[in-house]
Amino acid sequence: MRRWAWRGLIRVTPDNAVLERALTDADPARTPRDAHPDARAIATRDRIIRSSRAPERRRARTFGWAAGLTAVVASTALAIGVLMPQGAAVAGTPAPLSFEGSASLAETVATADADLSVFSEPVTPMRTVRTASWSFSVDVDAGHAEVVPQLATFAWSEDLSGESVVINGVAYDPGDAVANQNAEVVSSGEVAARIVYAPGEFETPVVAIPGESSSDVRALLEAFGLPSDPTAFDVMTSITSVFGQWTLTNAQHAELLALLEEAGGAQALGTSTDRLGRPVAGIRVIAPDGVVSDDVLVSLDTGRIVGVERTVLVDDGIVAPGSITDYRMWDLDEEMVE
Repeated sequence: MRRWAWRGLIRVTPDNAVLERALTDADPARTPRDAHPDARAIATRDRIIRSSRAPERRRARTFGWAAGLTAVVASTALAIGVLMPQGAAVAGTPAPLSFEGSASLAETVATADADLSVFSEPVTPMRTVRTASWSFSVDVDAGHAEVVPQLATFAWSEDLSGESVVINGVAYDPGDAVANQNAEVVSSGEVAARIVYAPGEFETPVVAIPGESSSDVRALLEAFGLPSDPTAFDVMTSITSVFGQWTLTNAQHAELLALLEEAGGAQALGTSTDRLGRPVAGIRVIAPDGVVSDDVLVSLDTGRIVGVERTVLVDDGIVAPGSITDYRMWDLDEEMVE
């Protein structure tokens, strides 16, 4: 069994040799230098990060779906995470989305289903993903903090070749109240990392194009770590992992929403506008331990799941309750990620 380790915040470099050496030197593991984490390992990591209580206090802590450089190599759905000295409360995180109106979860899913039946793209699942994400980072030694949006594309082929490109957004001061009010992702054009996979190098538990039936979609999520008796939070965790590799069809999105509803515990939030200016409906799922919640964003135009935001619920002295620590958005326009 491979053992993967994630720790700290590493500056991404487009040079593969330097990239791999930096990762190994930062936190060496008994894994071959040229190996990449497979999707099952990524899904396990995501589930642990998203649902576990805080570990013992240390000088620095990381939060979010992906902590450190490994996420770039693995899936390019990148959210580096929060890195803070122990005992310091995070300030300047984006304002939470404001939801209006009221609708039941059943009504929210039914509205999405109606929209999904009208819009047809993509016709088949695609091995291409475009993602926008946000992270709050602090260089403890330098005493410098900044908000770092990022845009990423990842495309891979049946022969397990592929390429991931991560582009930095325009960073801003976390103390800038105006910038934090919207926390939009705007491309700077600066390439933070470009990783190329030769045939056979990329690892995934699902190579063949997944089917659209309820059983097919559930099997897809199970391949990415969904437990046999999942909570709604478990379902969203696996969806997030799948979306790191696949852009799914509308029929598959309908099945994903049905699974979220069937799992129980999800809460409809009303409507809002996401950080790319798109009208969305919100569905909240809370981690079983109550530490964090994720707001799932469903497009009011297409019915597709287009984003997820993480909110901290428990005050542990590092991140204040109600703070947004990560978000990621999918279904980006192609011209945006350039």
